[in-house]
Amino acid sequence: MNKKQIYIGVLGLFLSFFMSCKTEINKEDDTLDKLIGEVKENFAPDKRVALFDISFSENKDGIILKGESDMVAAVDALKQKLDAHKITYIDSVQHLPASSLAEKQGLITISVANLRGKPAHSSELVTQATLGTPVKILKNEGDWLLIQTPDNYLSWVDRGGVKGVLPAEFSKWKAAEKIIFLSTIGHAYTEADESSQVVSDMVAGGILEYLGEEKGFFKVQFPDGRQAFVNKKEAMEYDTWLERLDPSQESLVNTAKTLMGVPYLWGGTSTKGVDCSGFTKSIYFLNGIVLPRDASQQIHTGKQVDAKKDFDKLVPGDLLFFGKPATDTTKERVIHVGMWIGNNEFIHSAGRVHISSMDKDAPNYDAYNYNRYLRSNRYLNEAKDGLIELVKTPVFKD
Repeated sequence: MNKKQIYIGVLGLFLSFFMSCKTEINKEDDTLDKLIGEVKENFAPDKRVALFDISFSENKDGIILKGESDMVAAVDALKQKLDAHKITYIDSVQHLPASSLAEKQGLITISVANLRGKPAHSSELVTQATLGTPVKILKNEGDWLLIQTPDNYLSWVDRGGVKGVLPAEFSKWKAAEKIIFLSTIGHAYTEADESSQVVSDMVAGGILEYLGEEKGFFKVQFPDGRQAFVNKKEAMEYDTWLERLDPSQESLVNTAKTLMGVPYLWGGTSTKGVDCSGFTKSIYFLNGIVLPRDASQQIHTGKQVDAKKDFDKLVPGDLLFFGKPATDTTKERVIHVGMWIGNNEFIHSAGRVHISSMDKDAPNYDAYNYNRYLRSNRYLNEAKDGLIELVKTPVFKD
């Protein structure tokens, strides 16, 4: 055997060993990807409301788990799977809320806070939160905070719109008497006089601490300590409002019609501007029921009452969903939602809040949405799985 043959033989053994190692590494990588995917599908199938951003890398010390999650149970489940597969790893996962945060609760301090997909004003508006909404603070990045709203929606807010509070301060706020602003739009003033200086604009659903009453006004306090006066004709004591809540077909329709003409705003969930699901969410919130944020989430709550355009089955308050049905190769896409108000009509936000008809002979017939109709769900007098009922859940007051 000559030197060339020996060289080729050694090279062959080396390549064989290298390829064998590479195959084993690839198999382990595939297993890791699969296990992470399984846990994510089980614990966090919807990234809008659950954070499980976990990946892995490799260095000379081995496999490193990295990323972040706000679900301890999900991370623990992944570790158990890795242990069961005898995969060794270094745990570098960051658990949220970040341990460096002293203030892990926050309160929205402005009439409407714009919540974005990324920590930048140029980022997409994904939702909004009205004055007095309590939020969980998960981490900070510069002047931005990653927060989670009471309906679990994850988003970023500019620090100027939220006040972080320590546990004792948050408990004190939860226990305090409050008022809820109910007019579509309005103001809070420095004195019990609408000709006095404006302290802030107000929108329906805003929550403030109750300090007293004076000359037909509520004296109130903002979460950041500002004090002001709100006309009693535009607001109500929160406990009284809760006691009087009786969501009905009539109350839902009446609330919806107070928002007629409000402009469409992608990501909007307030009376300053609403997208389609922000509109239905606002209607139900002002009747004491918190729906999930997006149409593609709302469709998975309530009870299905129609999927065949049999609109005689619908009653006022039912939500109609529109989009593209599933095919053999594509998933269903829920693109739009509106609320049935009777008389073959539904109210929805598209361009502005307005009323359309499913009657082909009506002047406001909406052929576009008729043709992309998917199905309708009912929420009144049905199981409230996936919803928050404010009379039963102390979101704003213990």
